[in-house]
Amino acid sequence: MQGTVDGFSYGLVTPLMAYLMACLGGALGLRCTTRAGLGPRSWRPGWLALGAASIGAGVWTMHFIAMMGFTVEGTPIHYDRVMTLASLAVAVVMVGIGVFIVGYRGATGTALFTGGTVTGLGMASMHYLGMAGMSLDGRIEYNTVAVAASVVVAMAAASAALWAAGQAKGFLWSVGASLVMGLAVTGMHYIGMAAVEVHVHGTAEPATGESAAALLGPMMAGPLAVLVLAGIVVVFDPLVVMGRSPAPTAERLPGIPAHSPADHPPVRPRLRARGPVEHCSRTPQRR
Repeated sequence: MQGTVDGFSYGLVTPLMAYLMACLGGALGLRCTTRAGLGPRSWRPGWLALGAASIGAGVWTMHFIAMMGFTVEGTPIHYDRVMTLASLAVAVVMVGIGVFIVGYRGATGTALFTGGTVTGLGMASMHYLGMAGMSLDGRIEYNTVAVAASVVVAMAAASAALWAAGQAKGFLWSVGASLVMGLAVTGMHYIGMAAVEVHVHGTAEPATGESAAALLGPMMAGPLAVLVLAGIVVVFDPLVVMGRSPAPTAERLPGIPAHSPADHPPVRPRLRARGPVEHCSRTPQRR
């Protein structure tokens, strides 16, 4: 029989919390991605990896906070631990691929299309892999049009976020971009959930796996720790907040003192006074 699906069993609490987590992960990830292009090239992989982990952790946390409010009448919902962890790994790895593409090739058209596509597919894969980890007394079916729409929204959101990271216009710019990204990612989630149809079997067999409270609560400690770490790094790095590159330092060679151009005033060329030109005759004189 058709099961009644409710994605808002706690009212607006879970959607709002999910949206805030998506915004937090997006804001920290975008600032770390921007910072990767402002410092030494040797630090770029570390900043890009932290940015990818922040975005992936934020999207994953958003998804499962929203799933806390998802219920189906007539059957309990349990989650498989391995599939849930695999969805987190997919999110971080595929977001990382997209972030590294834009981080090294710049916010150009080809890089944005490739990186946004990979990142968006990673977000969508995380969502549907997490849904595949659900276990209930019934059969889950999806509306193909709604699923395709959720994937398109995910790719558009990822491309817009990576483009915003390449602009480096300051902290407020990234905050605004993260609010838009959080709205798009949360919208992608609920569009995907609108595609779900559950046919309940009505048997007495218990579902395998663990309940959402028993599994997802402790499992969120890792992604939240990543977000806290990224937040500390952002707060204590002024370049991340200001969005400006450090002033270039002059290269100092051994044995040569470093002087700034202000130490020596510009030398004006001295004009040499020239008198009337004397012409000497080369004609031999007669004696």
